[in-house]
Amino acid sequence: MAPSGRISQSVFDGSRLRVILLLDLYEGAQEQFLDAYELMRKQVASVPGHISDQLCQSIENPSQWLITSEWESAPPFLAWVNSEEHVETVKPMHSCVRDTRSMRYSILRETSPGQPASRTAASAGVQVKARVGDGVARHALTFTVKPGSESKVAEILAGYQSPQAQVDETTRLRRTSLFMHGNRVVRAVEVEGDLLVALRHVARQPEVRAVEEAINPYLEQDRDLTDPESARVFFTRAALPAVHHVVSDRPTPAGLRRHALYYPAKEGQGMELAQLLAHQDRDAADDPNSPVHSSTVFQRDDIVVRLIDVTGELDLDPVASLGLKGSGKAAKLARLLDGAAIGVEGSLETERNVNRLLSHADMLPVTDRSANT
Repeated sequence: MAPSGRISQSVFDGSRLRVILLLDLYEGAQEQFLDAYELMRKQVASVPGHISDQLCQSIENPSQWLITSEWESAPPFLAWVNSEEHVETVKPMHSCVRDTRSMRYSILRETSPGQPASRTAASAGVQVKARVGDGVARHALTFTVKPGSESKVAEILAGYQSPQAQVDETTRLRRTSLFMHGNRVVRAVEVEGDLLVALRHVARQPEVRAVEEAINPYLEQDRDLTDPESARVFFTRAALPAVHHVVSDRPTPAGLRRHALYYPAKEGQGMELAQLLAHQDRDAADDPNSPVHSSTVFQRDDIVVRLIDVTGELDLDPVASLGLKGSGKAAKLARLLDGAAIGVEGSLETERNVNRLLSHADMLPVTDRSANT
């Protein structure tokens, strides 16, 4: 898929991926860290899509280290980094590392000896066209609460006081949207500037800490946010990365409403389902009659959530709202969805099943807060 100027984020452009992990080690932890790295290196070498990695130590500060890896594309890396296997693999590193920072980049240009930088090397896994960003990073968290506690959790999550939006001179929390689907919670954030700095800022705010403590008794997965290891594992497992964002270049219409749609995929089909929805929303951005003005697709394992800003109600055009528009698209979506989980049997070509899917997928809005409201 060739990126257009409207697509500011996508893992589906086919380009190779460069992952950079910056680490600051505790004093005296270097040998333990090297042992942990060797274990991780051997395991990741057999992961499909992995090409190579390097371990580097700063020549200026010996406690600062760098791990870089190259992947055939972003999807296999995301499948690996979001897996339980990865969570277990990196655990031995946690006691060695004071701080980490992960960055992921599509390869846009490269130069090899005797070969100039290429601008048309898509077949070699190089992104041909630079995406035009809007200065906003998007991320989400998802977790489940104990059945029967949904209304209490929604009340807690809807009632907290918003933290200060301005983090520093360059980073600002722009919007937080929170939805529920049964006992699953999805919290999506938009940040101008540095996402990691913003997330750490929010986590330190007293009003946010109070809410997190208040929902702790209702979580299906126990956590102790005062314990760095417990908190790290919880938020690693809860991460729901944004894999695609597109916005129409039409003027922003008045009265846009934000919705979240939940698509449970068949086992192992989450990434393919997310890619199908991303392609659909790219096409919708070109359609002047589409009610979908912008879309962000989030995916982890077999959980796919599509956050859309639309004009009018979803049921006015359920086919467009669900991302089913176009010949054969309903059949492709039906092949990837877990029909039993959504209560839909048979073809999505019928109006009855489309409406049933929309009713099931439409998530309950809990709160949607912008920095200027």
